Amino acid sequence: MRKALIGAAVAVLLGFPAASAAELVMVERDDCSWCKRWHAEVGPAYVKTEEGRRAPLSRWRLEQGQPKLALKEPVRFTPTFILVEDGHEIGRITGYLENGMFWGLLGGLLARLEAKPAEVRQ
Repeated sequence: MRKALIGAAVAVLLGFPAASAAELVMVERDDCSWCKRWHAEVGPAYVKTEEGRRAPLSRWRLEQGQPKLALKEPVRFTPTFILVEDGHEIGRITGYLENGMFWGLLGGLLARLEAKPAEVRQ
């Protein structure tokens, strides 16, 4: 964390916006039909979007146990999408119903990254 704060401070002093190490962790199960639907409807486009560049996707199988992150609460349902910055949960989307709803909820989560300084989020 200290290294991240120093890097952010240097970036600000040089006039560059501080980059964060944000990612979207998709927690899924092998037998999850909603996970498969997300992969079919959203997955191929996700990496091509601004949201995908801002928070690259990583995947975690719930069969392996809970993700090794600072979670606000355990993951119980799949899919669960957890927006993480520097290993700490910013927020999550539990479930997937359809494409438009996912993008709207993700936009709200990503807005949290822009709204607060890193020290407040952690």
